[in-house]
Amino acid sequence: MGYVTTRDGVKLYYEQTGKGTPVVFVHELAGDYRSWEPQMRCFGRRYRCIAFNARGYPPSDVPRARAKYSQQIVADDVADVMRGLKLRKAHLVGSAMGSNTVLHCGLRHPRMTRSLTAINAGIGSDGDKRAQFERDIETQARRIETLGLEEAFRDHRVGPSRVQFQNKDPRGFEEFARRTVELSATGYAHTFRGVLGKRPPLYSLEKDLRRLKVPLLLVTGDEDDKCLEPGLFIKRACPSAALAVVPWSGHLINLEEPDFFNRLLLDFLTLVDSGRWRPRDPRSTHLSVLANKG
Repeated sequence: MGYVTTRDGVKLYYEQTGKGTPVVFVHELAGDYRSWEPQMRCFGRRYRCIAFNARGYPPSDVPRARAKYSQQIVADDVADVMRGLKLRKAHLVGSAMGSNTVLHCGLRHPRMTRSLTAINAGIGSDGDKRAQFERDIETQARRIETLGLEEAFRDHRVGPSRVQFQNKDPRGFEEFARRTVELSATGYAHTFRGVLGKRPPLYSLEKDLRRLKVPLLLVTGDEDDKCLEPGLFIKRACPSAALAVVPWSGHLINLEEPDFFNRLLLDFLTLVDSGRWRPRDPRSTHLSVLANKG
C-alpha cells in the first residue's frame, strides 16, 4: 500500500499484490479499491495487481475545487498511477464509472495499455435521455451535499441495475452498502458533476474507437438496460473489441458474478499476453448472409 502523486499534486492511495504483468483496476462511482477484492485475490496469483482510489475517495486526496474533477483528469490519473509505480504497460480493468475512465485512458495513452476491460460502460450516452441524465446527476449531487451520504444513498444504491446484486448476494450487497457511507460527500458530489455529468457520450467517440487497436473486452449485464446499447455500439465500432453479455445480471458484474467474471477476464488476458487476440475479421461485417467472395 502507498500513495502516488499525480501531475497536479493529488495523492492517490493504492494497494497491490502479486508479481508479473501489471493489471490496474479502476473502481465504480459507489465503490473504491475494495470493490476489486475478489479479483485482487484471484489475479494476484498470476499478475501484479494494483487497485487504487480515485481522487475524491479517501484515503486518496479530496480536492475541494470542482475544477479538479473531469473525465480527462481521471483518465490521466490512471496513467499517473502507472508512472508512479514505474509500469511501462498494463492491462486496465474498469467497472461502470471506471470502465469509462479506462476507455478514455486507452484512447489517450494507447502505448501504455496492454488491454482494456470495460464493465457496463456508457450510462448517459443516449442522446434522447441525456437531459434526464444530467438532471439526475445534479439532483443526486445536491442530495449528497444537503442530506449526507447515508440518506442520499438510501435509494441510489438499490437502483434498477443494482437490485440484481442484492437479490443474488444479500450479504455481499450489505457489505458494499456499508462502504458507500464511508466515502467523502465532497469528493462524491464533485465526481458526480465533473466526471459523470460532463463526460462525453460514448457515441461521440466513434472515430476514436474505430482507430483503437488496443484489445478491448466489454462486459455487460443483460439487465443493465442503460449500458446494453452502448456496449453493442462499441462492439460494432471498434474492430479490437469483443462483447460478453452476462445473463440475469446488473451493474456490478465483478461482484455479482465474481467466478464467471474472473474466468472471462483470465481467458482474455491470456489471449492478449500470448499474442492470440486478433481484431475482428472484416468478412464478418459483410451485409449479405451469403459467403463474401469479394
